[in-house]
Amino acid sequence: MADKRPNTATAPASSPANGTPGQEGAGAPQAPGAEVPADGGRPRPALAAPCPACDAIEFRVLFQTTDRLHRATRDTFEIVECGKCRLIRLEPRPARLAATGPAPHPAPPATLAGRLEQAYRRLALCDPAYFVRRAIEDAGPPGPVLDVSTAGGLFRRCLRERGTPVIGLDASLEAALASVKAGGAPAICASLASAPVAPESCAAITMLHVLERAEDPLAHVAAAHRLLRPNGRLIVQTPNAACWQFLLLGENWAGLNVPRHLVDFRGRELEALLEACGFEVLRRKNFSLLDNPAGLATSLAPGLDPDNRRARGAAESPLEELAKTLLYLALVIAAVPFATLEAACRVGSTVVLEARKRA
Repeated sequence: MADKRPNTATAPASSPANGTPGQEGAGAPQAPGAEVPADGGRPRPALAAPCPACDAIEFRVLFQTTDRLHRATRDTFEIVECGKCRLIRLEPRPARLAATGPAPHPAPPATLAGRLEQAYRRLALCDPAYFVRRAIEDAGPPGPVLDVSTAGGLFRRCLRERGTPVIGLDASLEAALASVKAGGAPAICASLASAPVAPESCAAITMLHVLERAEDPLAHVAAAHRLLRPNGRLIVQTPNAACWQFLLLGENWAGLNVPRHLVDFRGRELEALLEACGFEVLRRKNFSLLDNPAGLATSLAPGLDPDNRRARGAAESPLEELAKTLLYLALVIAAVPFATLEAACRVGSTVVLEARKRA
């Protein structure tokens, strides 16, 4: 398969930029090492790494921000938009992504607040589990599902309870062991490119919230193409940078997840990536009960999100933990109507795609 990168310039979308969407804001922050013109005008950004989609070096700065969610680093990063294809990405990229915070969705503690959180997640995970089950049924004869998602053991457990054979693939031994403990599904500690899985053996591969964290998203999708059997299904989910939440909240949108998310896809850019790697997109969904309302709640009150609180290492009494968790769940429920309307207009804060491997 040719290693070509999708050109998303044919599918531009508006983005916040310190002002009117799609326009360069007058107050945009200066890029690192920017050159200040002699006439005192707006600094011209210095060259960053080439765009991962089109290799262009032109870009414009949308925001300057730091780790608002986990507070794992005080370093400042910039959200930039490619000047050619308009793909949004993080600059500069962290030297070691794993060092910027713990793995997403660590297991909640065995407290009343933790049990409430786990119950909500288990209910909300029925949504992506149903989406995956339907994709497998349309793919032909039953076969194993390789899950490389960040949801971990609980998602795999939901699939297994519905009769779907699933194997987990985790980047670290710690994550693999935690997944086995939480879901009972076997797990492999390896990268997707080096996974000890026979080519063309998987009925489906699930990548929920993976590609936005990948150093090379195209290589991930190409590896999935090799492992899927003919007519196999790839299910991917990422935050959607074309959503209303990003338009309204800008750098405070939790979907940016600085500095853990390296690329911020719009739906059309994600579709272009899959098509460039030999897939045909069959279904698109813009709503996730687990992620869309919770994403808005976390954007508005990051200090209430249980994942963020654990990542920050805040000391909480059992009563304080329970109170904050109940407030967060109430905010999530209150966010459901807006998230539903947003998704109904096809600009939900996440995008989920089912794609079929082309012959």
